[in-house]
Amino acid sequence: MKIIHSIGIIFFLLLAVALPSHAGIVVTDAGGRSIPVDRPFTRIISLYGAHTRNLDTLGLDDEIIGICPMDKWTGKPTFSYHDGLEKFLAARPDLVLIRPMIDRAYAALVKGMERSGIVVVSLQPGSVEQMFDYWLKLGTLTGKDYQARQMVSTFKNEITEITSVTRTIPNKKQVYFEAIHSRMKTFTPGSVAIFALETAGGINIAQDAPSVRGTNIAFYGKERILSHAHEIDVFLAQKGAMNQPTIKEIKHEPGFDVIRAVKDDQIFIVDEKIVSRPTMDLLKGIHTIADILYPEVFEKRRLQ
Repeated sequence: MKIIHSIGIIFFLLLAVALPSHAGIVVTDAGGRSIPVDRPFTRIISLYGAHTRNLDTLGLDDEIIGICPMDKWTGKPTFSYHDGLEKFLAARPDLVLIRPMIDRAYAALVKGMERSGIVVVSLQPGSVEQMFDYWLKLGTLTGKDYQARQMVSTFKNEITEITSVTRTIPNKKQVYFEAIHSRMKTFTPGSVAIFALETAGGINIAQDAPSVRGTNIAFYGKERILSHAHEIDVFLAQKGAMNQPTIKEIKHEPGFDVIRAVKDDQIFIVDEKIVSRPTMDLLKGIHTIADILYPEVFEKRRLQ
């Protein structure tokens, strides 16, 4: 009887080891879906550049069978929400990662994939705290929990180092951070881009910017920008697929000649991929902005 009992214990121990480590875990996405994760997904299509970048940072490769057209990953087929359902079905993904904009605008495609048994997960954090949770969810979905926790830890440690320098800077510079030039839009307070600015030691001049349709983009308008003309030390603008400003264009915008930053040639363009996307590249964006605002401070730090 003791032998049988021992065999039974060993069997259950082996069974426990064999069980997937994700058993019982549920991930809730931005669309309210509850996705049980019994085992990591291994055939993933990413339809958002930030997802793709984060999956790469997590150490995935063979598991990624499709990326969006704007991404660069050698050998990976591209997929778009403009593609027909058949293309997705032919690829046989077990997970398609999207963001809320796709969920809203391409509902027929999303529902078609779900009816065909493909798991769809919509994620896009609106703040840095949400970004940490987002990374951890990606880690859970892909079996890279440890790597996701390391991303969070590394990011937080680097932010602590940067803020130890910027918090002591006197007379911090006031900045207008442009999101879309043609529409005179900026970013909402608390957004990833404003976090980058403030962590770098800048003061956001547009702290009263109202959100557009619940997004991180905020309408500000020329009149309100010009009301701060004599306060704006630095005019910062992001450049990306939806916004292609140039220093010349900003400098010659009618009425902008009264802005202090414009008069002092303190206009700078930064890549949206390092200031607006919820990836580890945000650290590069923060360093880039810090070097723009306080070059002498960070040059001295590098020489120490």
